[in-house]
Amino acid sequence: MKAVVFTLGCKVNECESDSLIAGLTARGYEVSDKLEPADLYIVNTCAVTQEAEKKSRQMASRIRKLSPNAKIIFTGCATEKSPQSFLEKDNTFLVTGTFSKGKILDMLDSVGERLSPATDTFEELDTIKSLRSRAYIKVQDGCDNFCSYCIIPHLRGRSRSRAPEKVMEEIIKVSPKEVVLNGINLSAYNYNGIKLQGLLESLKDLDTRIRLGSLEVGVITDEFLSTCKSLKNFAPHFHLSLQSGSSKVLASMNRHYTAKEYKEKVDLIRKYFADAGITTDIIVGFPTEEEENFLETIELVKAVEFSDIHPFPFSARSGTEAFKMKDLSADVKKQRLKKLLQLKAECKASFVEKMKGKTLEVLFEQQKDGYFEGYTQNYLRVYLKGENLSHKVKKVEIIGAHLDGAIAKLIEE
Repeated sequence: MKAVVFTLGCKVNECESDSLIAGLTARGYEVSDKLEPADLYIVNTCAVTQEAEKKSRQMASRIRKLSPNAKIIFTGCATEKSPQSFLEKDNTFLVTGTFSKGKILDMLDSVGERLSPATDTFEELDTIKSLRSRAYIKVQDGCDNFCSYCIIPHLRGRSRSRAPEKVMEEIIKVSPKEVVLNGINLSAYNYNGIKLQGLLESLKDLDTRIRLGSLEVGVITDEFLSTCKSLKNFAPHFHLSLQSGSSKVLASMNRHYTAKEYKEKVDLIRKYFADAGITTDIIVGFPTEEEENFLETIELVKAVEFSDIHPFPFSARSGTEAFKMKDLSADVKKQRLKKLLQLKAECKASFVEKMKGKTLEVLFEQQKDGYFEGYTQNYLRVYLKGENLSHKVKKVEIIGAHLDGAIAKLIEE
């Protein structure tokens, strides 16, 4: 029997999908994470934007064209938000939500809607069997922030965290070359008083490269960065959520920092990690964003010198505070997004230029168009021609830009 576990959305979804892949493999299925012919499909959906939710619903039609008689299970944030819209799709025989994903494989013969009630307890899932080179490990779920634009806290529930010993146990069992710690709000990790800094301290002697998922400004302190520095193999890449470079807009987003405080945290990171890759998300065209506020965002992006940015247009989500605000025109969002995408390209090119001549370690993942691809510790995508580099960590020298990253040459060891 062939199964496909298809993932839309965030890295936490990928963590959960990896556990489903592990469970299906243990049950004797041949499993893929690519959209291809199969007998069973599990689609892990996303609802962070209207477009993500739309793409989630469209999956039924795409699957039906590949495998008309296959069984389809939908799970995740979009189904938690609107289960009935998925039950109406052809071939859908089971819809679950964001809770109790570990029970999906015990419901393969169930039909209809099987949403589970919210819980305050972190749900342990099967040990991952990732189809990728690096292992994504979920250590936290839920969110208590309730940013005015975000529907996810309403769908994922309150913040809850995983026991440090369980995290360590999984890393040792999987033995990846790199592990990425993820959560819906990773910065809120708190297991019986042990916060994210304490979790990292428990992992400091591991040889495995440790990378962090998305972080909030408040977690960045001297103590936290000092702990990161003490890790045996820490990847100095910080995805620090910005959303806007305007303090006025940040306040209306219910983000609890100012543009000035954000820049101060970036400077603090570079005090400890001079070559850190700093990436971010930016919402374009939030209802309270006037032209001068957008220009403030542009100026802050230039001042920070991000290694990459992910800009996307504001998407009103019913059930959030921002849904009640007057939306900006599609043309305004489109023009501002265009400017930020241009700036994104400049940021990436500038970061490559700063890395030229430096020696960095790359975990190579796949081969494509004659090049092996992988990422450095500071999350620079590297392309290199060579033999048998997949799943290997190699020292390279960055020699120039290539496609959406850098080209490098191997340093003989």
